Amino acid sequence: MENDFQWELWNRLTQAPGAPGFEGSVRAIMREYIGAYTNEFVYDNLGSMLGVMRGDENGPKIMVAGHMDEVGFMVTRISDQGFISFQTLGGWWGQVLLAQRVQIITEKGAIEGVISSIPPHVLSEDQRNRPMDIRNMFIDIGVDSRAEAEQAGVRPGQQIVPVCPLQVMANPNRLMAKAWDNRYGCSLAVELAKELHERPGHPNVVYVGATVQEELSGMRGAKTAAAAIEPDLFLALDASPATDIPGVRDEGGKLGGGLLMRIYDPLYMMPLGLRELLISTCEQENIPYQYYVAKGSTDANVVQNHGKGVPSAVIGIPSRYIHSHASIIDRNDYEAAKRLLFSIVRKLDRATFASILPR
Repeated sequence: MENDFQWELWNRLTQAPGAPGFEGSVRAIMREYIGAYTNEFVYDNLGSMLGVMRGDENGPKIMVAGHMDEVGFMVTRISDQGFISFQTLGGWWGQVLLAQRVQIITEKGAIEGVISSIPPHVLSEDQRNRPMDIRNMFIDIGVDSRAEAEQAGVRPGQQIVPVCPLQVMANPNRLMAKAWDNRYGCSLAVELAKELHERPGHPNVVYVGATVQEELSGMRGAKTAAAAIEPDLFLALDASPATDIPGVRDEGGKLGGGLLMRIYDPLYMMPLGLRELLISTCEQENIPYQYYVAKGSTDANVVQNHGKGVPSAVIGIPSRYIHSHASIIDRNDYEAAKRLLFSIVRKLDRATFASILPR
């Protein structure tokens, strides 16, 4: 079972609003926690933030980062009747949206709303047989006019986030919440900073924190953060789709099966030397892992191409139903990823780093 520190961290991170471009609340939490372990931070101008944990100054520079943003929405228009039109931020499938609760984050606070749905009684046969286009959906906040919505604080350009509290499920190893993609990575980054503070002496300099705007095309914060840090090696911490549910081809990613060893996605291949290091570490320390071939992408895709090239890997976990309101992870996968991350950071001295480069 998790300790009080870990549960509070998970709860605060998953419940914070942080759509792409609106990561301020998540950044404040990350700054608070990591700031307990270092007073040195590196920022880019988009909002990415990494604390600096100084071990051996002659060792490699290791960048370890989750991403702060979650898939969400943005207010685009208020109708005369007070209904809210919105733009998706990140990859959404329309069929997971209808009748779901959301919050509009205003200067006056969070406003509760629900995404429109039409009862089956009044749907035509044609409407019943085809999905609703996201462009035809709206958010109902329970008002009757634009003036009433504006008086409540709603304006175009504000972020909208899903609503789903952190819950322990029937199997107590399973945890449901919004935004495990990617508050998992944010949480693990905090835990790494805590580990390196409490057990100093790592053979490198570690930049640990989180990027912004990963869910938008281009993984924008990872690109600018890498330019600010100039890392020698990058470890992305990210959650990926579990494929252990009915109707999905099982390609790795079973809850409870261990961390995800992402060996390939359309824009990324794990470097051979780094892959061998990660796998041998898992096998030597009995850390459960699963090979994973992904259809999506992560911050590793852009950081690997920075400068002369940055060897990059993803230390991930599977999560059911990501890019929806409610996602599920397994504590054991989280612990496996944490064990590998802690171990590999302590192994990466200058000689080990040199050994993984293609020569």
